[in-house]
Amino acid sequence: MKKTKFPLILALLVSMALSTQAQAPYKHSIGATVGFMQAASYKTFPTNHFAIQLDLGTRYNYSIIAGYGSILWSMEVTPSFMYEGHFVKGLYGLVGGGLSLGFGWNPPVTYYTSYSPEMQIRNITGKGGAHGIIGLEYKFDIPLTLQLDFRPGYRFQFNNEFIGNHTFEWGLVNLGVRYTF
Repeated sequence: MKKTKFPLILALLVSMALSTQAQAPYKHSIGATVGFMQAASYKTFPTNHFAIQLDLGTRYNYSIIAGYGSILWSMEVTPSFMYEGHFVKGLYGLVGGGLSLGFGWNPPVTYYTSYSPEMQIRNITGKGGAHGIIGLEYKFDIPLTLQLDFRPGYRFQFNNEFIGNHTFEWGLVNLGVRYTF
């Protein structure tokens, strides 16, 4: 009997959360994201509290490979899935997560390891990762919304020889400005 209690309670809580009477602040929005990512941005609400945001653009990353710094410019697509709740008139909080996929390029980097006296990583050709998202969004009385979010995450980048680098990123603060309809 105890094994069936937890799934029933969880299903009841999820159904209560999904059946609230609050409305989404808008149905669709399109605009731009600036900050650590410069991107075109689209956001939609399939349900009242669940939002999907898609960013397509470029990012500048600085990472450390074997003790030496590496500069990486990347082009990526970043879908984010989030729960959005209402605080006060026009102000909403959001929390969720997402993925990033893309490709990057950087200047040649030379570093030394114990198994190779000198190794160069020239062009990083692939990039992937996962991130969390937490932030605030304000919907004005006109068809405009501002979103400030923080996206900490994990990134893995690799070249065509599958020599890779993975890092945890803290500083991904972005500002989104979108037209709503």
